Amino acid sequence: MSDVTAVVLCGGRSSRFGSDKTRAPLGATTVLDRLLADLPEHWPVVAVGERRRTSRDVTWTRESPAFAGPLAAVEAALPLVDTSVLVLIAGDMPYAGRAASQLVAALGATSAGTADDDATDTNDAEAVVAIDPSGRRQPLLAAYRTDVVRRALPQPTANAPMRRLLDALTVAELPVGEQQAADVDTPADLERLERPRD
Repeated sequence: MSDVTAVVLCGGRSSRFGSDKTRAPLGATTVLDRLLADLPEHWPVVAVGERRRTSRDVTWTRESPAFAGPLAAVEAALPLVDTSVLVLIAGDMPYAGRAASQLVAALGATSAGTADDDATDTNDAEAVVAIDPSGRRQPLLAAYRTDVVRRALPQPTANAPMRRLLDALTVAELPVGEQQAADVDTPADLERLERPRD
């Protein structure tokens, strides 16, 4: 499916990390640029947070007020999204781009009345949310139908939990790998992601 916009959230306080984790070095690049590199080249990207230089072209916006949480970030991004599907990704998940296309494919399968072999309960889904290996939902690694999000976005969005949006949607789940779901909350998390994998 080509009718997709990636919405990348980069506006958190990073209080446990000690500085902006999306700018942290990861190998020869940064956490954010590693994520952007894995997203399909033809997808437009809307990044929500403080503007900075990135490895690919993105459109920047900012939630209001700043640091008001993911739903406020989604609200800020929506006027810039003109595709039927948006993929919401936390900017501190450097390898999540590899799962993004899988989530979109699973969501697209629902409109055709079929489902990916790895997905569950996807018929008529309005969102497909990644499930990490521990069984936890990752609402900031998910594909959403844009028109449904516009209608269902709870108000006010500032500091509201993501579950308020998910509770209003028909949600399917897609298991993803440990690395794809890994996020950087602390320096130790970043160190683990920098280690070569067997």
